[in-house]
Amino acid sequence: MESGQISDYGFLADGRSAALVDVSGSVNWWCPGRFDAPSVFGRLLDDNAGHWSIQPEGDYRVERCYLEDTLVLRTVFHTAQGEVALTDALAFEPGSRGHDIGLHSPQVLVRSVEGLSGSVPMRVHYRPRFEYGRTIAYLIEREDMLEAIAGAARLTLRGSVRLTPGDGEATGAFTARAGTKHNFTLGYAPTYDAPLPEVPDADQTIADTVAGWRSWSAGHPYDGLYPEQVRLSRLVVQGMTYRPSGAVVASVTTSLPEKLGGDRNYDYRYVWVRDFSLTLRALWRTACLDEVQRQFAWLGRAMGRVDDKPVPIMYGVLGERDLTEHRLEQLGGYRDSPPVVIGNDAWQQRQTDIFGEAMDAAWLMRDKLEPLDPEVRHVLRVLADQAERDWALPDAGMWEERGAQHHHVSSKVQCWVALDRAVRFGDNLGEPQDVARWAAARDAVRAEVLERGWNERLQSYTGSFESDDLDASVLVMPLVGFLRADDPRMRSTTRAVEDRLSHDGLLRRWDGDPAGFLICSFWLVCCLALAGERDRAHEMFRGLAERVNDLGLFAEQIDPLTGEQLGNFPQAFSHIGLINAAGVLTDVERDPTLRQCGMPPAYFSPVVRS
Repeated sequence: MESGQISDYGFLADGRSAALVDVSGSVNWWCPGRFDAPSVFGRLLDDNAGHWSIQPEGDYRVERCYLEDTLVLRTVFHTAQGEVALTDALAFEPGSRGHDIGLHSPQVLVRSVEGLSGSVPMRVHYRPRFEYGRTIAYLIEREDMLEAIAGAARLTLRGSVRLTPGDGEATGAFTARAGTKHNFTLGYAPTYDAPLPEVPDADQTIADTVAGWRSWSAGHPYDGLYPEQVRLSRLVVQGMTYRPSGAVVASVTTSLPEKLGGDRNYDYRYVWVRDFSLTLRALWRTACLDEVQRQFAWLGRAMGRVDDKPVPIMYGVLGERDLTEHRLEQLGGYRDSPPVVIGNDAWQQRQTDIFGEAMDAAWLMRDKLEPLDPEVRHVLRVLADQAERDWALPDAGMWEERGAQHHHVSSKVQCWVALDRAVRFGDNLGEPQDVARWAAARDAVRAEVLERGWNERLQSYTGSFESDDLDASVLVMPLVGFLRADDPRMRSTTRAVEDRLSHDGLLRRWDGDPAGFLICSFWLVCCLALAGERDRAHEMFRGLAERVNDLGLFAEQIDPLTGEQLGNFPQAFSHIGLINAAGVLTDVERDPTLRQCGMPPAYFSPVVRS
């Protein structure tokens, strides 16, 4: 069986890695150890790259859900012979609760089959393939365990059903009768310098993992609008957090295409500085202050002492910089859409927007950061100085164009953000002459954007200076306080972008973009709400929120014609967009003064001029 649509997948996480399980009960993606590690199940990208399926023998209908306030997945198979429930979890360490979940995960995948009614014949197909499908493991029976070992990886499978090993795979069959349970536990460990993988009791592990997730959820209240959608998206963002460092990856997959048959296939299992401010704002809105502080500490360590050197735009989960990209020729790609790549060469690009995103995160956290310690102060000064130095240069932009660089309006705006926040920090960050220098540069950037970014014919700010091309990235202008959402030119821009780039509530990044980009659509919601079009904003938000899959998960993009989810999955940017849009809608409804100020409260300040 080949993998189906991206929306067919459920997402499991343990604070270090993630697994994807499809509607047929097949684990088709797992990179144990860390999000960007080589896969042991990679069927998502090639039918021969490994999987582990547990499913009924005959025809069935499926219903799925997460157990409340968890990322523990329950799949119910309805068959002519009866009903069976399959519960899947990536385990937390025993007894971990609250902010400790995922810090020391045992790297164990647990699967439990429970007969609900009748007698249902079931089959198991276990086919590990290490290092993205390159390596076929030896399968060795050891007492009550089946060990798969090859190269640097080792898996140990224990189950209540004996599997018969063959050439690199094992199969088994059993009957799930009402009231019976069949459990399987799969542990991972490196081949060398590590103990055997753990194979704990499945029932106890699932119960403990459920309790861990719920303790985390209970410690993070949210009392705004759209609480059900926000709580689930908050769990997804937490599931994409590498807990040992606190870094949040953009996604847990690589090479899921933006367009079937296209070649814009990228590895998103890394951490983008661009996402940083928006991620922190989402965590801040949902009262995750511990995660906010961990995130900022991670950024400071990842950047190190940069001085005059360019600030990297992305990192590995432990702060690695060299993410050189190469192709995996042995994999055919998701639904025959090659190439499959690991690494991402965007790490070498110049993207001047990152100065603003990182500095804005610091401004958001200012109460927690002050008094500034020397390391944080140094990083922030470097960001401000580099924004002053480099704002006039062309760059790759937030959509990471490969090839020619341009003077992207959104990049200039984010340079303005970096300088504006530096001025706000004032003498906490620099001497009076520094603040004056940053203020002068800030005003110069603003003047350039207002003059060269505006297209009189289109009555809109465009994607780059002196351009006729609209781009949804300009919708960040009111969201960072550069312009009020109800400023006449901003209103006109919002209308033009929506009219030209939107279809059925989904906003494309540019004309010709093959699908709607979800975070841009949520930016449009924010702009409408802040401009006073609250009813339309709510209607659009609800329409977007309904486009999740059956488990409440978003990919990066959605085809506006077919409704199919596209791009890497699940996508942190999309869920962060939902959280922040719900927050803006909540702010506007609760605070009448925001209906006149035209920008989110965290940005509104006399420093900002229209």
